Amino acid sequence: MHRICIYTQDIIILTGRSESYAREVLRDIRLLSKKQKHQFVTIKEFCDYVGLPYEDVFNRINKLKG
Repeated sequence: MHRICIYTQDIIILTGRSESYAREVLRDIRLLSKKQKHQFVTIKEFCDYVGLPYEDVFNRINKLKG
């Protein structure tokens, strides 16, 4: 089963940025998507927000060969 949600640690690994940056990105995506604090952010929402290719990020998070 593949994961479709993105977490703070994923963003840290993908971007090489700090935990506070990763949390800020998730907060901004939730705000723009009108999600509540407890709701998950999907990999697709993250990719749309930062402009990264979805398939690359999905494969990296799910450790698939692309």
